[in-house]
Amino acid sequence: MKSFIVSFHQEDNVDSMQIQKLNQEDFDKAAAGGTRHLFELDTNIGFFVFFDAEDADGVVSYLVLQYEEESEEPSGCYSFKLEDFYEFMALYLNDLEFSDETEEEDEEYGPIHHLAHLLFHIVEDGNDVEV
Repeated sequence: MKSFIVSFHQEDNVDSMQIQKLNQEDFDKAAAGGTRHLFELDTNIGFFVFFDAEDADGVVSYLVLQYEEESEEPSGCYSFKLEDFYEFMALYLNDLEFSDETEEEDEEYGPIHHLAHLLFHIVEDGNDVEV
């Protein structure tokens, strides 16, 4: 597991995040006690699965798996602090509300687009991290 810091644009209104990139062994340890699927997001940079996991000692991790194109294997696994993961959940849930309020078909920039934008920064910076 390797840590890296992502700094976002000032207009993103999100503080820098320290993120861990996990390899298969790290993931297996983090999820030894089970996982709970929370939500998923399909974007132009990949398909993301958000979940929490518990290790053998009961320590909870907040994880995101990234899948590219039609691959069965994830291309990246990222672990977040709870407060950063909560930011993602809030954007996802706010988009459900936002979508209900906007009945128009044209895509207005909303919370889900902002979440995808943040994920773009994370993946871009994470590509330089070898695990």
